[in-house]
Amino acid sequence: MHYEGPIYRPPSEANSLLVQATIGCPHNRCTFCMVYKKGPPYRERPAADIIADLDQARTLHGSGIRTLFFPAGNTIAMQTDALCRICSHAHQIFPHLERITVYGSSQYIHKKGPDEMKRLAGAGLSRIHVGLESGDDVILRLIKKGSTARQQVEAGQWTLAAGIQLSLYVVLGIGGVDRTLPHASRTADVLNRIAPDFIRLRTFVPKIDTPLLKMVESGVFKMLGPHGVLKEAATMIRLLDAPSQLTSDHYTNYINLEGRLPDCRNRLLAQIDEARKRPESDFRPFFIGDQ
Repeated sequence: MHYEGPIYRPPSEANSLLVQATIGCPHNRCTFCMVYKKGPPYRERPAADIIADLDQARTLHGSGIRTLFFPAGNTIAMQTDALCRICSHAHQIFPHLERITVYGSSQYIHKKGPDEMKRLAGAGLSRIHVGLESGDDVILRLIKKGSTARQQVEAGQWTLAAGIQLSLYVVLGIGGVDRTLPHASRTADVLNRIAPDFIRLRTFVPKIDTPLLKMVESGVFKMLGPHGVLKEAATMIRLLDAPSQLTSDHYTNYINLEGRLPDCRNRLLAQIDEARKRPESDFRPFFIGDQ
């Protein structure tokens, strides 16, 4: 088994086999992300090498693997033929495989288009984790996400239409004090138009060696405190009608919000209201992230 550079996986893939398919991130310009800023540069591993690792994993772990995750940070950007090949091979050697998952940004899904997404689904790709971050184009430009709200909607709809599950990440507070209302309302609109399987909440934490941290330290970017983040979450949840599973499975969040929308809306809003009665000093302190 061969691994190079940072290897991250979603919390929901904690028990998955990890076989590296790509290295680094092809975009690597997001102002809030530190993961690949010091390298290694993006490249795709040869399909033959990935298949050799899959075969080795079959020897080491047997045929009973049920979930497989292909790191690194943007594996959906991989050439479609090669990604189809490794997905198909994984299903051949792991007959009990229930899910193959990758990370992927909307811009690279959008570049593939609906036909290539259908090919990937046919080869056995089951789920994509996408960093939506925000549905507000002003914020998307600020954080240099590389996609627009319209592209995110189309990419999400094409993914679901192909039969691939979609897990979208939203970063609470990523617009700061100035963009909190547009962030909440426009992100809810994008989510409603996509109706993903999962909406996963994260809370903005400035990371070391990132442009956004410099903006925070200079006062150009004014961060929301715990009450502001919770208010933003409540605004978003009030507007969400998509039949999606909401989860906040991350250490950055101030409270844990879990439930099936829209049925759980009132319960979640009551939970947020109760949390906002607590003084801000009760919540986790400010910190600068290093991972």
